[in-house]
Amino acid sequence: MRAAVMRGHGGPEQLEVGDHPAPVPGAGQVRISVAAAAVNTTDVWTREGAYGRADAPEARAGWRQVPIEVPRVQGADVCGTVESVGDGVDAALVGRRVLVDPAHYDGPGPDAEPDDILGSERDGGFAELVVVDAADVHDVTASPLTDAELSALPIAYGTAMGMLVRAGATAGERLVVTGASGGVGLALVQLGVALGLEVVAVSTDEKAARLRAQGAAAVVDRSRPDPAGRAREAAGGPVDLVADVVGGDAFGSWVDVVRRGGRLVVAGAVAGPVVALDLRRVYLEQRRIVGSTMHTRAHLARLVELARAGEVRPVVARRFPLEEIHEAQRALQAPGTFGKVVVEVGRDPEVSGGSAPG
Repeated sequence: MRAAVMRGHGGPEQLEVGDHPAPVPGAGQVRISVAAAAVNTTDVWTREGAYGRADAPEARAGWRQVPIEVPRVQGADVCGTVESVGDGVDAALVGRRVLVDPAHYDGPGPDAEPDDILGSERDGGFAELVVVDAADVHDVTASPLTDAELSALPIAYGTAMGMLVRAGATAGERLVVTGASGGVGLALVQLGVALGLEVVAVSTDEKAARLRAQGAAAVVDRSRPDPAGRAREAAGGPVDLVADVVGGDAFGSWVDVVRRGGRLVVAGAVAGPVVALDLRRVYLEQRRIVGSTMHTRAHLARLVELARAGEVRPVVARRFPLEEIHEAQRALQAPGTFGKVVVEVGRDPEVSGGSAPG
């Protein structure tokens, strides 16, 4: 089969597209013919080894702070059709369109936490075929969403759902979203609106109209001075919740946007993982800082329900064939990208150039 294979930690040259052995489903597993696989920042960070280690922040490692075993097929977000099943799996799954939960968990039950990720600790979906546990697939045959839209859900929208649920977001609350035009940020805007929150998005003026079209009540230009103060003003005062996916030097400024007893939930550090923070602004105002990584089984099940009903529809910014995986990763990091970048594995190889959805 054709696959995009990571040969080691480093630059784009470590990701090669070529022939790779096709996986065989074992007992309790299914083999999926991949239709679409979304691209995520975690793909780039995993390839680069950018997660570091607690004892050596500059060391090359995956998200679990150890080097990734190679060769590795990347791609955590997978939508496709079940092609075959292993022993003990209902053959009625064959031919069904499915969305894959990319996580394996640290225990049983709906609230266990992610312990490994497809495309990181296991071979993923940047390939014509992928094998996963049958328990990890959700039947989305009847969803009105396209394969590309469905593939955009697990990592970005699962992460956003995990952030909102872990931070106790409830209908009627006011939410500020940083990095609102990126994959997780836009998912936070859309899910926040779907769950009944009033959302203030932090992005750029050129993306303001598109964010308002997704339901944001106000948009604050992050390039102008004091975006935190202006977000607080746009919200009409301190907010119940700030969802941050940016980190960096601005992180500490978001604390004072949160009301007394409110919450700041963080799930990213694209602007830098080391921050300055006045802890007095946290404990004197009974504010809480919540760390959130990905989703639980319960979070993803709730997200799949929304997808089956068409109540949330990811924005697909650009689509690429598998052979253009390097261009897809570059597009993901381009400042003008709004929404998700998707690799369409079954696409005609003569069509290229990263088209917008049509």
